[in-house]
Amino acid sequence: MSTYLLVHGAWHDGRAWDRVVPLLTAAGHRVLAPSLTGHGDSPHPMTPSVGLETYVDDVAGLIVAENLTDVILVGHSYAGLVVSSVANRVPDRIATLVYLDAMVPVDGETAVDVMPITQVLIDAAADGRVGPLPELPAPHGLFGVTDPDDVAWVRSMLVDEPVLAYQQPVRLDHPAVATIPRTHIHCVGFEIDGITRRPVPAGETVWELHSGHDCMVTVPDELAELLLKLG
Repeated sequence: MSTYLLVHGAWHDGRAWDRVVPLLTAAGHRVLAPSLTGHGDSPHPMTPSVGLETYVDDVAGLIVAENLTDVILVGHSYAGLVVSSVANRVPDRIATLVYLDAMVPVDGETAVDVMPITQVLIDAAADGRVGPLPELPAPHGLFGVTDPDDVAWVRSMLVDEPVLAYQQPVRLDHPAVATIPRTHIHCVGFEIDGITRRPVPAGETVWELHSGHDCMVTVPDELAELLLKLG
C-alpha cells in the first residue's frame, strides 16, 4: 500500500480530486486530498496574511500529524510551489514528487518568477485578493472543463486567492530534497497562448495526458492510471 497526498491548485479545494480518490483507494492505497486554508471544508478562514507558507504549513503539518512516510506527493498547477516547499520541509517523508500540469520552481522563486503572466492577475487584484481565471470559449472552458455540469461543479469550489500566495518564495535549500524522484504530468492538446511550460530537467520522468488543465475532473481514469504506476 502506498500513500498518496493530493494537493489542489489555486482557487480550487480538495473536492477537485473526488473522481480520482476512489480509483486509487480501490487499488488498495491510502489517499488524502485536503483543502488548503481558506478553501473548501478547511476550518481555517482566508485572511490577507494567508500565503504560500500557510499552505506549506497545512500540508507538512498533515504529513507529520498523520505520521505519513513514503508519500507520493502530488501538486496540481499552483500547488507545484506548495509541494516543492513541503518536500524541502520534510524530505525524509517523501517518496516521489509529482508535478501535475504544475509550476516547477527553483529555490527562492515565487509564482511570478515561474509564470510571469501571474503578475497580470496580481495587478488586477481587488482588496488583495486574486480572482479565478475566467471561463474561456471551447475547447478551453473553465480550467479546461467544458461539460456544463462539470463547469458548475468546478465553479462551486472556486474562491479568491490572497496576493501573498503568489509573492512568497519557495524554499528548496535542503540537500536531501534533490534526491527525491520527480515525475511531471503534462496536460496537452488544449494549450492557451501566453501560458508556457519550463523544460523538464534531464533525468526526470515526463508523462502526457490529452486533457485540459483540470485533468482530475475531465479524465480521472487516465490520471489515476498514471498515478498508480508510482504506487
